[in-house]
Amino acid sequence: MVQQGQPELSIAINRDRASDLGVKVESLGKAINQLVGGQAISTFETGGDNIDVRVRLVGDDRQHASALETLPMRTSDGSLTELRNIASVSNTFGPVTIERQNRRRQVTVLANLADGKPLAEAVQQVESLAQEIGLPTGVEGVFTGTAETMAESFASMLFALVLAVVLTYMVLAAQFESFVHPLTIMISLPLSIGGALGALALTGRTLNIFSMIGMVMLMGLVTKNAILLVDYTNLLRRRGTARDDALRQAGPTRLRPILMTTCSTIAGMIPIAIGLGEGSESRAPMGACVVGGMITSTLLTLVVIPVVYSLMDQFSTWVVRWFSHDQSTNELASPALLDHTSQQQLPSPTPSTISAASAKIAS
Repeated sequence: MVQQGQPELSIAINRDRASDLGVKVESLGKAINQLVGGQAISTFETGGDNIDVRVRLVGDDRQHASALETLPMRTSDGSLTELRNIASVSNTFGPVTIERQNRRRQVTVLANLADGKPLAEAVQQVESLAQEIGLPTGVEGVFTGTAETMAESFASMLFALVLAVVLTYMVLAAQFESFVHPLTIMISLPLSIGGALGALALTGRTLNIFSMIGMVMLMGLVTKNAILLVDYTNLLRRRGTARDDALRQAGPTRLRPILMTTCSTIAGMIPIAIGLGEGSESRAPMGACVVGGMITSTLLTLVVIPVVYSLMDQFSTWVVRWFSHDQSTNELASPALLDHTSQQQLPSPTPSTISAASAKIAS
């Protein structure tokens, strides 16, 4: 909905014609402003109030284009000419108020969403429609209101997701005293996101601010299962168990606490995902995200995490061997250089020195 305008007079000045007649555009605009808008020449006091006395044309002469076209205008040589010889006057419609944003004029177009229409889809349709129509040069379309709030909220939530991933890695690195095991645990995060998006698609929910909050909740929930599995595997390896045997024992041993955590979380989120009670439509996407993410992450964590743990352990072992081999090569090269240098500095033995040494040994 665009704000309706009000009737107004539009005056377009022909600059070339005005210069030929010797009429300045500034003086012409000032004269028209005084005749139509009026000029305060005095004040009238009544009842303690001061009222401006303005001189201007009568109502009919300043409201019709035909009356303004016959206004006399003085040229540079002192002669008079009519306004229609210099400018064109027409009756048009103009805005009730002129709104500005960043010192630029703006026109506000208001619209409401249809029933069941997602806001993001409506924004995309408006953008595609604006591209098809083609905005004039210098005209820019900007979304405000709910669409602007949605864009700001999504930007903040994406920053929160990235910050949650970084903080999770820092905490896990401090807990396990390793830079490799946190990466193994955080592999479960993309596994949960796929399940969350799938749950939204199956239930017909949209990706909104509440579903993004559900994504942040998954960051802490799904990593707990991987922590249980990796921590017990490291414990068995410290006891002397081989890597593959430790992974085979950690899975069945930690299966029960992992299933208990998953089942309790899903049971608590099912009423929210179903949407029971007033105002539950806004919280339902959050419950659907958590339920779908927990199901897929639990099933895939028990299979993917052991494989990733084995691959990352092999990679870390190869890196340690490569650095240790490079360091041992440098250490072996240094004594050889020192021995070669020392041999060059020692003087060669003489026959007298050898005889003295032999006599000393014999005695």
